[in-house]
Amino acid sequence: MPTDTTPVPETATARFFVGQLVQHKKFDYRGVVFDADATFLGTDEWYEEVAKSRPPRDQPWYHVLVHRGDRTTYVAERHLAADDRGPIEHPLIGQFFDRFGDGRYGLKGGVQ
Repeated sequence: MPTDTTPVPETATARFFVGQLVQHKKFDYRGVVFDADATFLGTDEWYEEVAKSRPPRDQPWYHVLVHRGDRTTYVAERHLAADDRGPIEHPLIGQFFDRFGDGRYGLKGGVQ
């Protein structure tokens, strides 16, 4: 059986976790992380069009449900800060999370 000897690149450790409340530093919106990528996984076209500040692609990126709206965003870690102002309102909360306590959301069916 062949084995893959390709070296595994080191990846950055994520500062935020799924279910954590965050705030965008520049655009000042709040939200909750519902997924995270160790590195940028979007397209080159999206990055060129949307990521105007050119955040690092080799750092964590987060999928965020935006408070008081129906939008989601894909945000580089350097643009986020932890938020502790309480639950958010978003129509998709129930698809990912089933409880809120101690300042965080618990994954639906998870053991958080």
